[in-house]
Amino acid sequence: MKPTLYVLAAGMGSRYGSLKQMDGLGPNGETIMDYSIYDALRAGFGKVVFVIRKSFDKDFREKIVSKYEDHIPVEVVYQELDNLPEGFELHPDRQKPWGTNHAVMMAKDVIKEPFAVINADDFYGRESYAILAEQLNKMNGTANHYCMVGYRLSNTLSESGAVARGVCETDSNHFLKSVVERTHIELKDGKIQYKDAENYWFELPENAPVSMNMWGFTPDYFEHSEKYFIKFLEQNAGNHKAEYFIPLMVDHLIVNKTADVKVLDTPSKWFGVTYAEDREGVVEKLHKLVETGEYPSPLWK
Repeated sequence: MKPTLYVLAAGMGSRYGSLKQMDGLGPNGETIMDYSIYDALRAGFGKVVFVIRKSFDKDFREKIVSKYEDHIPVEVVYQELDNLPEGFELHPDRQKPWGTNHAVMMAKDVIKEPFAVINADDFYGRESYAILAEQLNKMNGTANHYCMVGYRLSNTLSESGAVARGVCETDSNHFLKSVVERTHIELKDGKIQYKDAENYWFELPENAPVSMNMWGFTPDYFEHSEKYFIKFLEQNAGNHKAEYFIPLMVDHLIVNKTADVKVLDTPSKWFGVTYAEDREGVVEKLHKLVETGEYPSPLWK
């Protein structure tokens, strides 16, 4: 059974204003997501599932899904604010989405095989999809053994300013122990450093593994997520801005020794448009990858 690619796209409407303005960065107007689907297809993924909001369902199917349907099976699921467990009601002031792990839960009825989770607008690189697909194939028929792609910190920095990254601590067998969010990392005096809450600077290794939200799970993860979501809602009853993130769920499983997460090293460079100034560099990188023969142009024929 081939693994599935699960694409978190519920925030696309708010980020782009409308799907008509979804940024074409490749030589023929390709989006970053076009390259992700292409890389997943050649790595051996057998299906793509998108999670979106119903408010832009028609646009999304016409402009996005239609591009891929002739190449790979595609399904769409929905993340809505009122999709809550029985006994819970939506806080009247709630406007923010429930977060990435709530988005993952929406795919329970359509994903029955090992699956990868990615952000819609991040470029992860061909090698990362190949590495992840290989691990997901090994996870077929297992439970409570997950993985994530750990990017080398130096391959994720922005040339336009500081970035926030989840820096991973692993054991000697490359299993995840914790993810520490560093909110201000930049190249300073020729070294990668982060600034703490007291404005002190500390150096980080160039190859420190960081999470860029590229995960691998098996279907049992849905059940764990649903159980812990109830506790999350109970703990955050009065906080209408709290979000149920994937690292929060993963940390809970690791701390309670319910599951383990193998960190997969990748040589790929991650990039995305963190700052408006990043756009030109992303365009340049994609054009260079086409020029060197990494991708055809146009990408989809």
